[in-house]
Amino acid sequence: MHDIALSRRNFIGSLGAMAGAAALPRMAWASAAAEARFPHVTAMLDGYVASGKLPGMVSALGWGASEAPLDIARGTLAKGMAAPVGMDSLFRIYSMTKPITGMAAMMLVDEGKLRLDQPIADLLPAYGKMMVQTTPDGSITDLRPAKTQITVRHLLTHTAGLGYSIIQKGPIKDAYIAAGLVPGQASRMPLPGMDAPRPLKSLAEFADVLATMPLVYEPGTTWSYSVALDLMGRVIEVASGKAFDAFLAERVFEPCGMTSTGFRVAAADVDRLTTNYAAVGGMLLPIDPARASIYLDAPPYPFGGAGLVSSPRDYDRFLRMLLGFGRIDGRQVMSEAAVRQGTSNLLPAGTDLSRSFIKGNGFGAGGSVGLGADAGTYGWAGAAGTVGFVNYTVGLRAGVYTQYMPSETYPVHREFAQAVLADVTGKKAAA
Repeated sequence: MHDIALSRRNFIGSLGAMAGAAALPRMAWASAAAEARFPHVTAMLDGYVASGKLPGMVSALGWGASEAPLDIARGTLAKGMAAPVGMDSLFRIYSMTKPITGMAAMMLVDEGKLRLDQPIADLLPAYGKMMVQTTPDGSITDLRPAKTQITVRHLLTHTAGLGYSIIQKGPIKDAYIAAGLVPGQASRMPLPGMDAPRPLKSLAEFADVLATMPLVYEPGTTWSYSVALDLMGRVIEVASGKAFDAFLAERVFEPCGMTSTGFRVAAADVDRLTTNYAAVGGMLLPIDPARASIYLDAPPYPFGGAGLVSSPRDYDRFLRMLLGFGRIDGRQVMSEAAVRQGTSNLLPAGTDLSRSFIKGNGFGAGGSVGLGADAGTYGWAGAAGTVGFVNYTVGLRAGVYTQYMPSETYPVHREFAQAVLADVTGKKAAA
């Protein structure tokens, strides 16, 4: 479930030039007016749905922290269905879970229950003496002791040296899969190229087993996409004294008014759930039909890196809260300081980005961060074609939602960012 960073070549690279957009009227438009205001986004959605490439797409866009989102929707919940997609349809957001987990951690940092540069071994002693592969993705027996302790900062920024079965190669990938250290479940059926074994039975067990695996990189040295935000869920449990999913429900979803977000879809909500597809050879094959979805079952544990289902309306409320520096509808969900810190560049000094897909950017609490002239953008994408971000320079929040895998089959992430940029500035971004 590989996700794409919001890179300089996509959207971040030109947001610094959006000063003129600050004068645009802040008002809640109906869908027709939204389509007129965002013609490039509308054309993008029309193109994918009218061509049959995707059955449905929704975009939620808005200004500031108080205005209602502008919605553009095309198509249906699934192929052959009459029910249209909309702002309250349910989508598997996969790694768009990561910024939510990251902000939950920042709440605890703000409250003094965690410290950014605190070794996680303070809470999870099994991580006190980690071993590192001598050659990344090489032998899992040719190891050396780690010189540095894994910290909270490392988990938030994918610099802990941990692996990912969807990223690593060779013996370490096989070892992760065999041990049940997988990033979630996409379907009830076995899928070529997808991790087959079922995950472990609890977040505590996941953390314990992960601690027995060698690290791929020395902590604090290299950005490498990983299970770090899943492990952060366990750190949050120990630091807060509450189950991770309960913490999110109490501290994020309820105060933000996110009534359609969770790790499981209730039977009563199945009529709102989209179908997820494998895009293969120009065809869409249903791999997680709504009425037989794996998300109708309780997950083995809450996956902080990729486990949430949400609606465009709900995720827009999360983005609104971020744009409001922790405040939404008169309620302070988290402190302004925690939001500012979490949406800033938290990468350790000298982090090697040469093998990453965030080159030119920074990384905050679970999401990509623009730097320099690109400053102001924070967000992340999901493995089934979703993406959400905010830009503080102009007070913009934007998201697009659809369901297909693998995400690189179509350039939805890049094209959406370019379409938003074109509509807000009147300029087309470089491809």
